Amino acid sequence: MRVSRYHMPTLKEAPKEAELVSHTFLLRGGYIRQLAAGIYDFLPLGVKVLHKVSNIVRDEMNRKGALEVLMPAVQPAELWQESGRWQHYGPELLRVIDRHKREFCIGPTHEEVITDLARRDLRSYRELPVNMYQIQAKFRDEIKPRGGLLRGREFIMKDAYSFDADSDGAKKSYQAMYEAYCAIFRRCGLDFRVVEADTGNIGGSMSHEFQVVAETGEDYVLRCGKCDHTVNQELAAIRATVGAQAPADATGVSPFEPVHTPDQKSVEDVAAFLGVKTCQVVKTLICVADGEPTAVLLRGDHDLSDVKLRRALGATSVELADDATVEKVTGAIVGFAGPVGLKEKAGGGKTRIVADLAVQGLADIVVGANRDYYHFRHVVPGRDFQVEKYLDVRNALEGDPCPNCAVGTYSLFRGIEVGHIFYLGTKYSQAMQCIFQDEQGVVKPMVMGCYGIGVTRIMAAAIEQNHDDRGIRWPVPIAPFEAAVLALQVTDPNVSAAAEKLYADLQAAGVDVLFDDRDQRPGVKFADADLVGIPFQIVLGARDLAEGLAEIKDRRTGAREKVKVAEVAAIVTQRVRDAKAGS
Repeated sequence: MRVSRYHMPTLKEAPKEAELVSHTFLLRGGYIRQLAAGIYDFLPLGVKVLHKVSNIVRDEMNRKGALEVLMPAVQPAELWQESGRWQHYGPELLRVIDRHKREFCIGPTHEEVITDLARRDLRSYRELPVNMYQIQAKFRDEIKPRGGLLRGREFIMKDAYSFDADSDGAKKSYQAMYEAYCAIFRRCGLDFRVVEADTGNIGGSMSHEFQVVAETGEDYVLRCGKCDHTVNQELAAIRATVGAQAPADATGVSPFEPVHTPDQKSVEDVAAFLGVKTCQVVKTLICVADGEPTAVLLRGDHDLSDVKLRRALGATSVELADDATVEKVTGAIVGFAGPVGLKEKAGGGKTRIVADLAVQGLADIVVGANRDYYHFRHVVPGRDFQVEKYLDVRNALEGDPCPNCAVGTYSLFRGIEVGHIFYLGTKYSQAMQCIFQDEQGVVKPMVMGCYGIGVTRIMAAAIEQNHDDRGIRWPVPIAPFEAAVLALQVTDPNVSAAAEKLYADLQAAGVDVLFDDRDQRPGVKFADADLVGIPFQIVLGARDLAEGLAEIKDRRTGAREKVKVAEVAAIVTQRVRDAKAGS
């Protein structure tokens, strides 16, 4: 492709809406343009990258025997009502009404649609297992779309769904997708980790995320240095240490007393005001679990994991209470909730009190007094208030003991989720009567799995992991072009002829090549090639050509070398092949 005939509108400065590196370089490099918040046009360069990612995904899915289908983006409400998700999915589900007053949604995912397809077409165990997938645009109405393609509202996803006759078969299908995903991300040239994760709105009993390691990632991931146990922070369990479960010792602790703490609402403010450490302040969070208020106690230097709390309580949903609910439960404004006397204030013990394991054993602590601008000091759990259950509900931190082995501790890194696989069991097939007859003629629900890859997210995550201050450094397998021929003096007949021949030779060798044939200054061509991120840049100038030489630049390493013009095509072709083979 010739740059003079290609729509590649690069920008010198990043638009104001750009936040992350990937967002900035995708806009500046002429890959995308914003149409509305979280919704983007893909320009020719962007489409080429998406096609290359999609082809890798499609190749590995087909290799595992998955069958490609294409389902409608618009889905009838009736299917979602059957599964029970119409009421529970939340405002991210974009709901619409057609001219006949019938309700639909724009699909954020396709569990209901594929289950409906399977129940209409599959009848016998002889037709199982089946794995069907599609690569299609999805829509999730994010409240605050940000980061360009990393948190958009419309995005392209590969979603696959497996149907098996039993759990053993379903687990084999799950493992096949696990292997396919590892192969996909390796072929895309990404540094990634497989992470235990929560199932969230999708549901099921087991799931794994595939996280691209990046300093700008919005997910926090913990990994044990001894056993390699890797898990999303919101789900990471903590191994109980010796003595952690011992009850608080009230010996020598004075009776609790109120202390006036005017305008001291945060843990840090209260600790500084009272001259104690933040770990001696126990915060009381009022949460609503399946509609019921629950008081959750945590050490002041710890943060609540909503996921762990939901699982520990066996709840369907858990969220922080709004200000009005907090005041109703505690009798005080937000910031002064506490466990002492809380049940009496709530009226007959309706508010449960649970606490994180790290709270057990603490004595002489500070808590809110359920009174505006007051706290209690010298409080002892068990003496001054009772806890219904001690649970592991805080976010694990770097250095916390790993629960998977006897000696390891967690280290922390940030990642970008680019894939997620779920073992669904019969969650959807049972609700939607997706059934089959087994060998004995017994009717059973199919056992399902679902598997998602963010194709557009891979595009952005690859840039977050591969860039410098000049632009993108694409991994070769997903670069829009594998090589660029930069003719520095395109009006010079010798330079022009040599560039044309090299361009033709590379194309004949199967290299995806971009020919910068513009009559522009060398600096413009160098800047655009670096910004766009072409892996191998071949520079042809009159001075080098006079000596029969050309320069090859490796965009990833910055290495430059002069080689004979006649050898350039063979050298670059081999390096492209090696890069693809090694990914």
